[in-house]
Amino acid sequence: MSGKVSYAAGLAAEASVADHYRRKGYALAAERWRSGAGEIDLILRDGAQVVFVEVKRAKSLAAAAERLQPRQIGRLFRAAEIWLGGEPGGADTDARFDVALVDNAGNLSVIENALAA
Repeated sequence: MSGKVSYAAGLAAEASVADHYRRKGYALAAERWRSGAGEIDLILRDGAQVVFVEVKRAKSLAAAAERLQPRQIGRLFRAAEIWLGGEPGGADTDARFDVALVDNAGNLSVIENALAA
């Protein structure tokens, strides 16, 4: 798979996941938000709670799950700390980390509160 096809497929997966959350009533706060610590694919709001979502796409849902590595999780946590620093409640803001897995057929599996800080 070429880089352009892979990038486009990744964007499509993120759009699918964002639509999933919107249908559940979440508000999209940011897409592909970047900080000096790293990038967070989606940041949403569920009332006062901030939801950070890492989207993983692969041939199968199991393969997508295997793509999330400890080093990347650390970067996600550091980036989320920076985001929360701009929230009125700072680090005390109610937040969670979800992982959204998408396979080549477009099947979606969302694991809420998948990563504990």
